Amino acid sequence: MPAYRDDRSAEITAALGTLPAGSAVSVVATRLLDLFTSGSIAPGTRLPPERQLAASLEVGRSAVREALAALEILGVVDVRPGSGTYLRGSASELLPQTLKWGVLIGERNTVELLELRSGLEIFVARLAAERLTERQLALLGRHVEQMRASVGDLRAFVKADLAFHHDLASSVDNTLLLDLLQIVRSLLRVWADRAVEDEGNARVALEEHEAIHRAFVARDPDAAASAMAAHMATASARLAPVSLS
Repeated sequence: MPAYRDDRSAEITAALGTLPAGSAVSVVATRLLDLFTSGSIAPGTRLPPERQLAASLEVGRSAVREALAALEILGVVDVRPGSGTYLRGSASELLPQTLKWGVLIGERNTVELLELRSGLEIFVARLAAERLTERQLALLGRHVEQMRASVGDLRAFVKADLAFHHDLASSVDNTLLLDLLQIVRSLLRVWADRAVEDEGNARVALEEHEAIHRAFVARDPDAAASAMAAHMATASARLAPVSLS
């Protein structure tokens, strides 16, 4: 790991420029990656804080946060709580990795990520039907209730949807499974960033989550896996590359 250097916030934010309004997380990640592999920033350089990057790019802080989280998973940056975010490698070290990233974000591999996520989520649902505590079951029920109350507020709906799946994966008490799902979800949110886009999609997702929750209440692993498989088919169709959907 290179020695940490003084930050160059002003230079970095000036080099980033602005992005079009409503830019997806993937666009933010790509802009940051282009800068990090340009050779103009030394390894170990501390990056500007999220709010400064967001202001410079003219995007929301959540988009910057998710982009940095994905780049950390890919080994581009090092996020140190309480200290800051640092560039991990030099341009010569990072550029060969872009070949892997290019493959990762291609259509074929987006589909593979979707297939992997579906398999993991279905397995989690089957385990959860047998392992959920009453407290965990109630928590998932509250997330479904929040989704029901937020059908007309897509931002809140997506937040409740994500919380449902995160708490569901956490409930099966398998750290490796949870870590794998978090990595796959993070990559999909960056490279295939198409969340629920209208109230119709939200209502379909709500019905699917209700079916999953009913199977948990019944402690029926087969029904839980089947309901999750139906939900994953819908979600994957929305996220898959247009040419393959």
